[in-house]
Amino acid sequence: MSKGFPTVGIIGAGQLARMSVAPAAALGINLILFAESPQDSAAQICQHVVGDYKNLNQLKSFAEKCDVLTFEHELVPLSVIKGLEAAGVCVYPTSTSFEFSQDKAAMRKRLTSFPGPKSEVISDASAVSEFPVVAKKISGGYDGRGVWKIKSEDELVEVLKSNPTLLVEELINFDYEVAVMVARSPHGQATSWAPTQTIQEEGICTSTITPAPIFGDELSERAQALALEIAQEVGLIGVMAVEMFVKGDELYVNELAMRAHNSGHWTIEGSKTSQFEQHLRAILDLPLGDTSLVASHAVMGNILGGEKTDMYRPYLHLMARNPELKFHQYMKEVRPGRKIGHVNIIGENLLELTQIVQHARDYMSGEIDE
Repeated sequence: MSKGFPTVGIIGAGQLARMSVAPAAALGINLILFAESPQDSAAQICQHVVGDYKNLNQLKSFAEKCDVLTFEHELVPLSVIKGLEAAGVCVYPTSTSFEFSQDKAAMRKRLTSFPGPKSEVISDASAVSEFPVVAKKISGGYDGRGVWKIKSEDELVEVLKSNPTLLVEELINFDYEVAVMVARSPHGQATSWAPTQTIQEEGICTSTITPAPIFGDELSERAQALALEIAQEVGLIGVMAVEMFVKGDELYVNELAMRAHNSGHWTIEGSKTSQFEQHLRAILDLPLGDTSLVASHAVMGNILGGEKTDMYRPYLHLMARNPELKFHQYMKEVRPGRKIGHVNIIGENLLELTQIVQHARDYMSGEIDE
């Protein structure tokens, strides 16, 4: 345990932890990771221990090295988090709030007073009378996995065979999706970033545009106010993404992610304070930073694994073609469809920015060679 600058322990060592290393170093915060493997994205560049995040005793030993623990994924069992808290470990987000990013049914129950699709937990397909609907695994689903658009009772019966209990929601024919990143500290200071439009393909976010380009000021203010109210309602400490559907001028809360999130990666170059720095500030109860954009627009593009395995060589072409592009490599094994990095760009001409990001995505994935 540190006597001056604190030590933060992150359970998980993927790309979100990797992107926390630079802001931690800049703040003088000691960072140590609980990794599954030395080859994990962040373990390659940061002090770490290797262990099983489901093992309470291993995490207790890890916690002895830290002033505060946090997470970069939602997979740590709630019982383990409660066990750490019972042992006197400072864990943020707390178990009472973290549950709402792990358990979609619990989230819906807690947020009944907030706008969202109608939903119910079912274990029998006959309980659903109207189709189509959206069925979700109650826990464990991400990037489109564990989510099904169900058109008939027969389809629902098939999904229930491998998922005995499901959260079923009404299908919202939304116009587009947005996410609002928020941060909140133990003494209640809270901030939000401009709403981000997320562009999805087959359930995977491929790019984001900030501010959401077809959002008016009034809707933007409502979305941020809604996200901040939810942060207070669930007792958030740290950063959180509030994902929403937009239909006309109506907002529907879709899901919560109580950690740094893909929809906030633009903040590294696009905001005066990134989501990664803000999360560290929040869990340490430091004053939160300015979330203003540093340019009119910020565009992020996810790099998905494709035919190319050498992700370094494309730099020669892309950096020469667009020197303003910023690259973030996760140093993960390249597999088709896997997020292996992202690019950011900021500026004044949104059309030009989106074209540059799309070109970079296509070139790095091997879809084009010029």
